[in-house]
Amino acid sequence: MKRKIVSRLLEWKDSPERKPLILQGARQIGKTYIVSYFAGLAYKGSVYCNFEKEKSLASLFGELSPKAILAKLSGLRRQQILPGETLIIFDEVQACPEALTSLKYFCEEANEYHVIAMGSLLGVSVNRGESSFPVGKVQFMDMYPMDFEEYLLAKEEDFLLGRIRECCGAFLPLEEALHEKALALYREYLFIGGMPAVVSEYAKTGNAQLASILQSEILESYQNDMGKYNKKSEIAKTRRVYQNISTQLSKENKKFQYRYIKSGGRAAEFEDAIEWVCLAGIARRVFRLEHVRLPLRANSSEGDFKFYASDTGLCCRMQDLLIDDILYDNPMLHDFKGGLTENYVCSQLVANGLDLYYWTSGNQAKVDFITRIGQDIIPIEVKSAAHTQAKSLSVYADTYNPAYSIRISARNFGFEGGIKSVPLYAAFCVGS
Repeated sequence: MKRKIVSRLLEWKDSPERKPLILQGARQIGKTYIVSYFAGLAYKGSVYCNFEKEKSLASLFGELSPKAILAKLSGLRRQQILPGETLIIFDEVQACPEALTSLKYFCEEANEYHVIAMGSLLGVSVNRGESSFPVGKVQFMDMYPMDFEEYLLAKEEDFLLGRIRECCGAFLPLEEALHEKALALYREYLFIGGMPAVVSEYAKTGNAQLASILQSEILESYQNDMGKYNKKSEIAKTRRVYQNISTQLSKENKKFQYRYIKSGGRAAEFEDAIEWVCLAGIARRVFRLEHVRLPLRANSSEGDFKFYASDTGLCCRMQDLLIDDILYDNPMLHDFKGGLTENYVCSQLVANGLDLYYWTSGNQAKVDFITRIGQDIIPIEVKSAAHTQAKSLSVYADTYNPAYSIRISARNFGFEGGIKSVPLYAAFCVGS
């Protein structure tokens, strides 16, 4: 399946400022597959090391000199490692802190060798003191589940994708038949999500039950991971926090509330658990802006945040939904559908590298997302239906006079009254 990150990996390979690369992302989003594919595409050979599966590999890093490491690794794998021609892959590198440290010396002493390191729980490991990044000596790249554009590619909807891109660029309505088809595929994506194994299975078979089984296996692996690099006292809390994300999407007030995890729950009790799921890449916080001014991060409130899962398909699986509930807009899902739609938009925008916040004005108005696109601070309103009102955007526009606003809904493309209308299926176009 085509993944857009390949073009970024090619840029890294050819960059004159290239350093060893750390590829970050949640488990089972396709990191190993895509790096192996990239190795076959851009190199004459590769050397693959998985430090969780081959724990004895750690013995090769007793001496951190790249020359010594390469000699031992070449002998073990019985292949020549050539600078610029062989890709060295360190997988699950958090299981071998010495291998992570060696990246510093590859940068300083042997940068002609191309190295990619990755690990599903690398962020957790480093921030929990299990290992440390060689600061300033590596590059970082984030990877996410497949976005809707990649989903369309997996479904071989290249023509539809091309028309969406064209209409978005000109802000002209997509043909009605294609608009309805794209919305149907978008609803399908809400349920299937962007986990590559799930998308592949559904694209081949069209069997939603098989897709749900794979989603359950992924969720079980996440539950098992929560016992790693975690205090015993935090394991149960971490699992409860993650399970609660999809539950709170149904609430009218999307601000995360600890009392829904546990009666009388407080931030101090669950902050480590929340940090764990964020560092593992399976959830994301979006903080409230106290003041809309630069820098946005410095003007946000870390005590007020909305919480989103990394994948809408896993959200649906945690709530035991059926695909028909989503495809045919089960009216009993009205509140959850709104939260799920927000979660979807969040994942698409984050995959485009946008840093997200939200804004409120007392009880008067709430803007779902605020982000910076180019030089502009742009408000984004999300609606799950076509019938929309822009009251909150109007309040925000009257207060801050943005260059334009964006409303993402089931409506077709358009631009009127300073508001760009972006269909839900085109959220991946925003900021790209």
